Amino acid sequence: MTDHILIERPEAASQLLIIRLNRPEKKNALTRAMYQAMTSALQMADETPDIRVVVFLGSEGCFSAGNDMADFLAFATSGEMGREVLDFLKALVRLTKPVVSGVDGLAIGIGATIHLHCDLTVASDRSLFKTPFVDLALVPEAASSLIAPRLMGHQRAFALLALGDAFSAEEARDAGLIRKVTTSDAVEAETLALAAKLAAKPPEALRLARKLIKGSPDEIIACIDDEAKLFASQLKTAEARAAFEAFMKR
Repeated sequence: MTDHILIERPEAASQLLIIRLNRPEKKNALTRAMYQAMTSALQMADETPDIRVVVFLGSEGCFSAGNDMADFLAFATSGEMGREVLDFLKALVRLTKPVVSGVDGLAIGIGATIHLHCDLTVASDRSLFKTPFVDLALVPEAASSLIAPRLMGHQRAFALLALGDAFSAEEARDAGLIRKVTTSDAVEAETLALAAKLAAKPPEALRLARKLIKGSPDEIIACIDDEAKLFASQLKTAEARAAFEAFMKR
């Protein structure tokens, strides 16, 4: 485990498992070790009957700036997306319990697409959602190419995933990516209140309702695998190398 991911079960709300991104000095950029820690937490949550809801939180002013660039460059060298990333995404898709997230500030790359897998998301009015995949000569990940068009329609999904437009909190809410916009100082409290409200529901009825709403995970996991193959293929291209070199010179 890593102290860049904090796993919390509040005494006052022990039915919640909080996964807190805790690398503020790097804008919560995700390393392989952080992905591994989150995967273990999700697996533990699914195997623990008295945990009813999983909550993702970031830091003040930043949910996550996406993948750590040092790790990302290692992916580029190997021509792979990274097993730890895929393990985390698949664990998140297979999770049978509700997922709630709270966002304050930057939500970039996987920091944005993770919320496509959350059931309820609260974001502050200063939050910003953006995916730089095509700018890095890569393709969307986390099954965002499947889920986003279904959720928000082709034009908005294309603007987010291909054009690379940044979505404000209000735009993300209007697109269906998040549930509620609030102030920065209220994000965590309102996120935990929503999670506690879910945790108070009859758990089996909630599980079945969620399963009906989300559908089978098989299609989503197949999309994650398809995206990963294209992602790995793009990593080997000259245009990706040029994009990474330009990024590192900023």
